[in-house]
Amino acid sequence: MTSWKKNFKYYFLILLAAGTFFIWYAVFIESKSILTVAFLDVGQGDAIFIEAPGGNQVLVDGGKNSSVLSELSKVMPFYDRTIDLIIATHPDADHIGGLPEVLNNYEVKAVMESGNLSESAFYKELEKMTKKEKAVRLSAQKGQRISLGGGVYLDILFPVGDAGKMESNASSIVVKLVYGGNSFLFTGDSPRAVENYLASVYKDNLDVDVLKVGHHGSDTSSSEMFTGYASPAYAIISAGKDNSYGHPHKETIDTLNKFGAKILATYELGTIIFRSDGEKIKIKK
Repeated sequence: MTSWKKNFKYYFLILLAAGTFFIWYAVFIESKSILTVAFLDVGQGDAIFIEAPGGNQVLVDGGKNSSVLSELSKVMPFYDRTIDLIIATHPDADHIGGLPEVLNNYEVKAVMESGNLSESAFYKELEKMTKKEKAVRLSAQKGQRISLGGGVYLDILFPVGDAGKMESNASSIVVKLVYGGNSFLFTGDSPRAVENYLASVYKDNLDVDVLKVGHHGSDTSSSEMFTGYASPAYAIISAGKDNSYGHPHKETIDTLNKFGAKILATYELGTIIFRSDGEKIKIKK
């Protein structure tokens, strides 16, 4: 082989290696600046996984049973066994039933609750596992801000004061997730009275790109006043297919349509994943 052919092959391999490196480096850098929000398909319940650009992870609710584990395995690599924060919005089984199994299978650093007292077996099991796994217990209060790094933060909008003796749904932690110009709102099972309180306090500051529709699309939530101020581009309904509650209710769908929200449902699409760079939001196909 002539020398120029040898040199050409040598330089070609160097260029190929360099090109591959820069492609993967670009992918790595892009992933480091992306916020991921996944509305997990846990049937008739709620579970939302959040991963900030710096890698910090939050799970908002955990569905009604251990099915949340299989959904988490789809959005977390197999070697990642830690979750920085769990937010249990309120002590209903379809929101906290799967959390003890999450605590049993992942190293969870902290668990935030609304402070609502419950005698249910599901809540007692969550308390037991939180203590056993030595996760820090936190109580949510309006005005708290939790930084997830990379410019991402969570604002606690509700509850206000002592939620201990409130009706369970009315005690739901309401969280706004913000990254640059993009935002998400998670409302648990908050009823209309709480929604309207939030609308009266926050007004246009409720405006978000993505709204997790309250109470699985029940007509006990999604008031016109609240939905109008939230004005979401996307409205996510987390509910089971052909559930016995008839969720989502027609009144809720009509309200969301009135304000121009694109409705996406886990019972139709499975797990729904959004990715944000702080400027634009995309749905992961």
